[in-house]
Amino acid sequence: MDTPVKTVVIKQHLIDPEICIRCNTCEATCPVGAITHDDRNYVVRADVCNACMACVPPCPTGAIDNWRSVLASAAYSIEEQLGWDALPDELTPEQLAAAGAAVDQGGAEAPPGPLAEREPEAFSADDEPFNAASYGATIPPWSAAHAYTNLYGPRNPVTATVVGNVRVNEPGTQNETHHIVLDFGSVPFPVLEGQSLGIIPPGVDAQGRAHHARQYSVASPRNGERPGYNNVSLTVKRVTADHQGNPVRGLCSNYMCDLKVGDKVQVIGPFGASFLMPNHPRSHIVMICTGTGSAPMRAMTEWRRRLRGKGRFEGGRLMLFFGARTKEELPYFGPLMSLPKDFIDINLAFSRAPGAPKRYVQDLMRERAADLAELLQDPNSYFYVCGLKSMETGVILALRDVALQAGLNWESIAATLKREGRLHLETY
Repeated sequence: MDTPVKTVVIKQHLIDPEICIRCNTCEATCPVGAITHDDRNYVVRADVCNACMACVPPCPTGAIDNWRSVLASAAYSIEEQLGWDALPDELTPEQLAAAGAAVDQGGAEAPPGPLAEREPEAFSADDEPFNAASYGATIPPWSAAHAYTNLYGPRNPVTATVVGNVRVNEPGTQNETHHIVLDFGSVPFPVLEGQSLGIIPPGVDAQGRAHHARQYSVASPRNGERPGYNNVSLTVKRVTADHQGNPVRGLCSNYMCDLKVGDKVQVIGPFGASFLMPNHPRSHIVMICTGTGSAPMRAMTEWRRRLRGKGRFEGGRLMLFFGARTKEELPYFGPLMSLPKDFIDINLAFSRAPGAPKRYVQDLMRERAADLAELLQDPNSYFYVCGLKSMETGVILALRDVALQAGLNWESIAATLKREGRLHLETY
């Protein structure tokens, strides 16, 4: 008598399209290139994913932490996942058994794949491209305040009212950037410096489906843009071209920049539980950013400034490396220049200043190597990087060079910074 061949069951890694905010953290973090996306969904290749879990901790919403028991021979394809508006239901043990699946009491087997036998630690610079994202911490500083996350989702967004919208760089420059203040009235929306929220633009896409939310870092401190009020501020650049310079009209950025006082906005979040500032006295903060990546840095700086003004906090050093194409395009240039020199150490890099050589934040970091080397060795130092994805590798390599130049063991320092939640990367 022939014995039926049982089919292997795997736990397939999937991303929930309903709560994913398309921040690209998962794809940037994945060490094996298992995650991809189109203009709608982020998805996981079942035949490549090795279940290393590297992508799970950095996800700000938890959308990445989803699994479904499926037949290995019938795993959800990339094409299927790209068309989803919601995750499929979990198959019951009876449904799997009816399909001839080999299911035991311990559950499904781990997903097989070409790299499934390799531990994440097995990847090295010798056989993989340099992965700057791997140096970023996925836990917050030990003294960070408790962060509330995912209070409002796409199915229950909160309505905020626009109470301010001003341009924060010089008129006539290509990169038009706005400072937008949203008030939540009596609806709780607690945020900390370093967190983000999602804005749902009105209307529907070409398929008639509601637009997905776009993520923006909060630019105001925990007690509001206006202290004591239930409001937050955002730093939004009007997108008129893609990264290659091709003309494109950013759906949500243009919607946001065109908002008028009194307009209503649909908001989800807050998001993020690791890119948070330390709260213990004498902690040092090194902030490295470009463009609208300045939003969380502004929030941290303003919170420290308010504490200092009340004499309630003995802060450590604040050091800022801020890059833009020109001085005129730099957001918040005026207010930034008015901050006391003994409060914050400001280093500005301009890559398109007329008559001057191109300079980037990593160039300034190397120029300040002595200071940075000292801070790298201080257990009270915290490093934050925010801006375009293209800056990430240059910044990490600059930190490595600073360490090596000072005779320090960079890999040991980097591992400590990551383990203790002291080097945070948030790029897009």
